[in-house]
Amino acid sequence: MNDYDKKAVGERIRTRRKALGISQEDFAELIGRVPKFCADIERGQTGMSIETMLSICSLLKMSPNQLLLGSSDQTKHYDETELIVDALNQCTEKQRKDAYALLKLFLTAIR
Repeated sequence: MNDYDKKAVGERIRTRRKALGISQEDFAELIGRVPKFCADIERGQTGMSIETMLSICSLLKMSPNQLLLGSSDQTKHYDETELIVDALNQCTEKQRKDAYALLKLFLTAIR
């Protein structure tokens, strides 16, 4: 049986939070917890309730399996795609068109 690795879970939370551009203070507010508690979770110094875990999963767009057990290469690919989509959704229509044009140029150049 696998043991619950609080440090690994905390690192996954920190990595994903930062990738989404969410500060620790905003993260704490969005899941209804105090920043110190969130910092303790990220450092692996404390566990969390199921309610907190589900709030974190929802905010970070992760499944409980991804959060608790880590992600496979397939999940990582999906996560990166989701991050790109999330970033594009925060752009204006013109910015999205420009990003698409740059992506097409980049992909052509590396092939």
